[in-house]
Amino acid sequence: MIGFHKKYKTKYALLLLDKYSIIKLSTGPNCTKRNRDKTFMRRILLRKTSWIAIITIFVVAYIMCNVISICRYSRIYEDRKCDVAIVLGAAASDNGVSEVYKQRLNHAVVLYQNDSVDKIIVTGGRGDGNRFTDASIAKNYLKSVGIPTDAILEEDKSIITQENLQYAKRIMEQYNYKTALIVSDPLHMKRAMRMANDMEIEAFSSPTQSSAYKTIKTKIPFAARETFYYIGYQWYQLFE
Repeated sequence: MIGFHKKYKTKYALLLLDKYSIIKLSTGPNCTKRNRDKTFMRRILLRKTSWIAIITIFVVAYIMCNVISICRYSRIYEDRKCDVAIVLGAAASDNGVSEVYKQRLNHAVVLYQNDSVDKIIVTGGRGDGNRFTDASIAKNYLKSVGIPTDAILEEDKSIITQENLQYAKRIMEQYNYKTALIVSDPLHMKRAMRMANDMEIEAFSSPTQSSAYKTIKTKIPFAARETFYYIGYQWYQLFE
């Protein structure tokens, strides 16, 4: 019986020793440091995640504000008498103008026929693989629908929208023209008018009433592209 009690006491003492060791291990200085390190890392990760979420929300909101602004501006139509209509260029080939450019030219024809402008400036340099400039191809199209040759002015150096307006402005200055109606697709107008105003052209918005971009499938990529270029132009102006 005495041996049993000794054996029991010894076993109990070992259990207490093991328990104390576990408690000591879990509450010792090394474990406390590890817990502090883990807590610190969790806080850093939480801060990084929060900042990423905030930046993402800001970027998405900024892009959406620009999309809305471009779409709202597409509805602005300033019907007034001006010296010239500047038709912003689009694709053309030696066989003729593209459907996009044709719609813009057709709108300029209506403006001329309604006596809203005295001259039409067609824009666009020579595209890859073409023998003729986009402006000369556009001029031939206008002549084919009844616009007199002396009512058409050619800007035949440009490749991009900014150059369309830059070189068209030189033609206006050459002939002492003061005011212009800017002709392009509705979703293109926000960027085009911003550029025209930055160049100090006295310009007014005259979007086409019909467009080659008729369906959602074609409008969404065009709107996305315009948003990208418009945001890019804004940042370009900040650092110019």
